[in-house]
Amino acid sequence: MNNFIAHILVVDDDDGIRSLVKQYLNKNNFLVTTADSAENAIEKISIVKFDLIVLDVMMPGRNGLEFIQENKKKIDTPIILLTAKGETNDRVEGLEIGADDYLSKPFE
Repeated sequence: MNNFIAHILVVDDDDGIRSLVKQYLNKNNFLVTTADSAENAIEKISIVKFDLIVLDVMMPGRNGLEFIQENKKKIDTPIILLTAKGETNDRVEGLEIGADDYLSKPFE
């Protein structure tokens, strides 16, 4: 039986990024659930209590910033933004609307 450190929801529209992040986190003893869109993530957070959400900013449909604006007051789960937008003003915008931290792509 596995004793996972935490349950993390990884939300990204890119299959490769989702798979890579999930694989890395699984190897480090985290339980990972994935979602390919903000809409799919909303369905999952309505059912499961996650310890952390890793959220892509630029997704088709509802983007990550819209997801935070609509849901941050409803959930108390920390959110780390995962995005290719690495400019300072992009970071500030994400943090001001409620993200807890920011990780720029590409990452190692």
